[in-house]
Amino acid sequence: MFEVAIIGGGPAGGSAAIYTAKAGKKTIIIDSNQGVTKRAKLWNHYGVEEITGPNLVETGLNQAKKFGAEVVETKVTAIAKTEDGFTITTENGKFEAKQIILATGFLTDLAQSIGLATKDGTEPRVKTIFDVDATGKTNVKGIWAAGTCAGVSVHTIITAGDGAKVAINLISELNGERYVDHDVLK
Repeated sequence: MFEVAIIGGGPAGGSAAIYTAKAGKKTIIIDSNQGVTKRAKLWNHYGVEEITGPNLVETGLNQAKKFGAEVVETKVTAIAKTEDGFTITTENGKFEAKQIILATGFLTDLAQSIGLATKDGTEPRVKTIFDVDATGKTNVKGIWAAGTCAGVSVHTIITAGDGAKVAINLISELNGERYVDHDVLK
C-alpha cells in the first residue's frame, strides 16, 4: 500500500510528489498523460529563461523519481474508500493508498465516484473544481486536491507551488507536527 497516491503528473502533482517522496512517504503518481502543460511553451516561469511544457513535466517527474516516487501512466477510472484508505481503479489495474492528492488539472470527473464536493471554477475554460479548504483538504477524509482542479490559477508556477503546499500540509498531518523541507548549501 502506498502512503500517498497522486493522481495527475503535471506541475501540481509532480511538485507534490517531490515533497512526499523526499519526506520518506511511499508515493505513486498516476498520470493519464492528458495535461495541458504538455502543450505549453513557458517564458514566464521563475528561475528558467524558457522551457517547453513537456520538458518541465519530465524534469519534475524525474525529480520525484529521484526521491523514490513511482510513476505509472494510466487513467484512473474510480476511487473507492476502504478500511485503511482507498482503492484506486485504473484502466490497467488497481492501487491501494492511505491518502490521495488529486492534481487532475481541468478534469474533475472522479468527483462523482467518491462523493467529492465541487463548485464552479473561476479560471477561463475551467468549469468545475474540487471544493477544498485552505490546506487542500476536500470533504472526503484522506483526499486532498492541488493545482487547477483545486481552484488556483492555471499558470505552472502557481500550480507547482500549490502542489508543494498541499503536500507539506499532508506530510505535517501524517507526522503530527509541522513539516519543513529546506535544504542548505554545504
